[in-house]
Amino acid sequence: MTLKTRRTVLKGIGASLLAAPMINKGVVAYGPMALQSISTKAIDLVDSSLVIDGLSVMRPLNNLFPKTPTDDTMIITDEQIAKLRATGTTVWHPAVGLGGPNVRETVYRFFAQLNARVADRPDAFMRIDSAADLAMVKSSGKIGVVLGVQNSDHFQSVNDVNAFHQIGQRISQLTYNSQNRIGSGSTDRVDGGISSFGAAIVARMNEVGMAVDVSHCGDQTTLDAFDLSKKPAVITHSNVRALAGGHVRCKSDDAIKAVAKAGSVMGITGVRMFVREKEPTNLQHLLDHYDYVRDMAGIEHVGIGSDMDPDGYDDMDKPYKDALKANYDPKYGFRDKIDTDGFDSPKKIYHLVDGLLSRGYTDEHIRLVLGQNFQRVLSDIWG
Repeated sequence: MTLKTRRTVLKGIGASLLAAPMINKGVVAYGPMALQSISTKAIDLVDSSLVIDGLSVMRPLNNLFPKTPTDDTMIITDEQIAKLRATGTTVWHPAVGLGGPNVRETVYRFFAQLNARVADRPDAFMRIDSAADLAMVKSSGKIGVVLGVQNSDHFQSVNDVNAFHQIGQRISQLTYNSQNRIGSGSTDRVDGGISSFGAAIVARMNEVGMAVDVSHCGDQTTLDAFDLSKKPAVITHSNVRALAGGHVRCKSDDAIKAVAKAGSVMGITGVRMFVREKEPTNLQHLLDHYDYVRDMAGIEHVGIGSDMDPDGYDDMDKPYKDALKANYDPKYGFRDKIDTDGFDSPKKIYHLVDGLLSRGYTDEHIRLVLGQNFQRVLSDIWG
């Protein structure tokens, strides 16, 4: 299917539901072509639950990386807001990896942009700052936005943690793949763990109520964070290394056990090479990661961290997709496709829930995965 055709199909997502037959199962189909059916059970579960995506690219709210030459990074339309609502996701964490020689100023601008856009549309968006905000956002009917960054280079002193917390930051990933003053990244040749400066940053994050995220950190840095942090460190978006051919960006069994010991949560991503190292790579293989973390750590420690926008990465025009891939270490091992088949549309959360239902997950357990686990842990951290 061409990009143009797929977007034409998805344009009908917000339209009326059409009845479609399935034996012993209520099913509806979205859009005129009904590419994938969704059970009424899945729709009811998603629509009635607090759904938190631990890491979610929220175009157009944080559209730093255009998908096509016609992307407008300054205007948020009612149609775009409707598309965000139609995903079923209540709370988004639209963090990106930022660095460079002027990183402190860059991050300030990034948060200024997000804060301005949320403030400009109070009818649609709500910044999430506290446990109380998480508790009320679903009933408010608004789209929740958690401010975060996928790097902590902007913390040039421990007092910077306070400064960025004051303007809304509630999650900070310690490293973004590469070494910084705090610790090592997942693609570094050697992981020396968290530095003395990094330990002071973690302590200050605990003090102000900011979540310590280790999704892109190296193995020792990840384990050090769980050991040093007085509040649960979180893995907002990663996958199981044992199921992904040993991919360095995925997490070891020791890290998954640390999540359980800390009472924390691990969000599972739909990025193709983090799901499986060979083809095919589809929703069933993604579900294996949910099963693995559930079996090793417990259902109370599994969440969603899609690591993509509503459409996924494969809708990007080729020059932009190639540029995205070029920004990463060869260890990432990109293949032609980036999205996982069956988890690559604006309705991905609904398809995920249908998959969990097919594997025998109870309604209670699915609600934990959809958002209650992240709500519990973030509420503990933020107070």
